[in-house]
Amino acid sequence: MYKTILVPLDASKRAETIFPHVEALAQKFGSQLVLLQVVEPMLSTVEVGGMVPYYDPEIMTRWLAEAKTYLEGVQGELHKRGIGAKVVVESGSTVFSILAVAKRENADLIALASHGRTGLARVFYGSVAAGILNQTDRPLLLTRAQV
Repeated sequence: MYKTILVPLDASKRAETIFPHVEALAQKFGSQLVLLQVVEPMLSTVEVGGMVPYYDPEIMTRWLAEAKTYLEGVQGELHKRGIGAKVVVESGSTVFSILAVAKRENADLIALASHGRTGLARVFYGSVAAGILNQTDRPLLLTRAQV
């Protein structure tokens, strides 16, 4: 049923609360997990001559490497439990990247833990879960993280 499960992570304990669910599904269906971390480019400075944003490529390179190292560690732990996993690191908009990787990897399911923000926090930070829910064309397993 679920041959490929996309698991977006952000290196937080909250995001990792999805693991009991995806591990059970992977073991039941023999699923391959696609572990994804999206690194959003952050504005480093604004150039003096105008309002031109500048992104420090060294910082992005370091963040991408840290994301890969994190996901490879998770992948190793899953392999010890007999669960196959692939590591994918992307840069860009989180929601757009998750949807693009789901399509590219032909994911049968997107599984993630929501941070459960409400009120002003949701307005200011947005909601990745809501963005995916409103735009995805495939099943979504969404849990509210309780950490």
